Amino acid sequence: MSDDRITLSDKQKRARRSRSLALALALAAFVLIVYVGTWAKLGANILNRPM
Repeated sequence: MSDDRITLSDKQKRARRSRSLALALALAAFVLIVYVGTWAKLGANILNRPM
């Protein structure tokens, strides 16, 4: 079997890392927006519901 692996240059590795970081930040921002939106829609009275 031949070893057909591709080796990335340092520039490509930095680009991949920056894309991954941007994606992680976008995902975190989305989660935060959904969380805040849920609290805004339901209000603080969500904790005062009957059991």
